[in-house]
Amino acid sequence: MPTTVRAKQHPHDDAPDTAQAFVRLGGLPDGPERQALRDELIRLWLPMSERLAVRFRGRGETLEDLYQVAALGLVKAVDHYDPARGRAFEAYAVPTITGEIKRHFRDHMWTLHVPRRVQDLRNRVRHAMKELSQTTPGRAPTVAEIAAYAQLDEDEVRTGMEALECFSALSLEAEMPGTDGYALTDALGGPDPGYDTVVDRVAVTPSLRALPERERTILYLRFFQGMTQSRIADQLGISQMHVSRLLSGCCARLRAEAAP
Repeated sequence: MPTTVRAKQHPHDDAPDTAQAFVRLGGLPDGPERQALRDELIRLWLPMSERLAVRFRGRGETLEDLYQVAALGLVKAVDHYDPARGRAFEAYAVPTITGEIKRHFRDHMWTLHVPRRVQDLRNRVRHAMKELSQTTPGRAPTVAEIAAYAQLDEDEVRTGMEALECFSALSLEAEMPGTDGYALTDALGGPDPGYDTVVDRVAVTPSLRALPERERTILYLRFFQGMTQSRIADQLGISQMHVSRLLSGCCARLRAEAAP
């Protein structure tokens, strides 16, 4: 059996005394015996890792997933712990497990990509707000108070406070506070057809310039001045049928040359 009777009280009530088991583990070669002892050590310390995971609930991740992340940290702690350094396993495992959970939040739980520096600011601001809220009942701590407590300047505090909102995104269908059923999606605009018109005009400009002057004049009078074919014919001294043929030919040519 890898466990012995506990010689001293641990901070965690159910923490096993596995000091001798870890010494034995370090002396075993790779193989079934070492693997079985390693698995038993992980099983014995699993309640502690789950208790650490519970501390992080309510931050947008399910407790079951937090248990899994904490267990991964525990496995890393068991695999890398060296009893020869003189430190108890618990003292090594707790920061290893909590660090694994914090990395999980940092790397996987941000809806928006946030630089590492901003994530650190967020954590410092969040901790300061939590501590200061106990000394400022009835109101939230001010930016200046948070800056003084966290040893940051006020711009850094504001950046950290903005990053507090990056763990989750508000649905576009969510009702905005203080409105009567008005959602974010109601504030979104639609596609502007004017942009397509600009693109089309730029694409057709070289072809327009290459047309004979009379064809350019007919196009201008028809589409920019709004003149009928009959009025254009009278102004240019040609038949209305001729104007119609020129218009059809110009438009077909421009469409062909402007098409991608």
